[in-house]
Amino acid sequence: MPVRVKSQKFSMLFDWFDQGGDGVLTHDDFQAMGDLFTALAAEDDQENASAMREAFEEWWRVLLTHGDADGDGRITRKEFLDVMEANVTDPRNFEKAVLAIADALMRALDTNGDGVLSKDEYVRMYSALGIPPEHSGEAFRRLDRDGDGAISHEEFRTAIREFYLSTDDKAPGNWLIGPLDKTA
Repeated sequence: MPVRVKSQKFSMLFDWFDQGGDGVLTHDDFQAMGDLFTALAAEDDQENASAMREAFEEWWRVLLTHGDADGDGRITRKEFLDVMEANVTDPRNFEKAVLAIADALMRALDTNGDGVLSKDEYVRMYSALGIPPEHSGEAFRRLDRDGDGAISHEEFRTAIREFYLSTDDKAPGNWLIGPLDKTA
């Protein structure tokens, strides 16, 4: 089951990243994801917008370098699943790509500067990133580990780590982009 859980999460991620809907990931897909994320930053927040764009570019470089087996500049689902497990989740790459996006996103979304994401800020993020809003309340509840009505930067980072690294199918971070079981 552990391998299935990570594969299921990475497959959900592939579907989310496949902005063109053509069954492969391209640089255009990653640029479109970067656009979705950077649109969440305030117009004058170039620092966080740039950090997110650079992290998406780093992620794309890792995918191409380690996953584009046939050198066609496109990443298939199988290539993506393989490179996610072997390379993107490697600590050297994970920090520069995935966690760099999470950190910049957290800073950009904390619109009132209190160091946490309120439920409203979290729901706004969910909706803007194309995640079905019917999951946002449940996801927020699960990710707010201390039950204080807000998601701290550390709770957000913990959720990111769980989504990408955990093989526990009950880990709260699995809800980061919606339920693993789409009937939930």
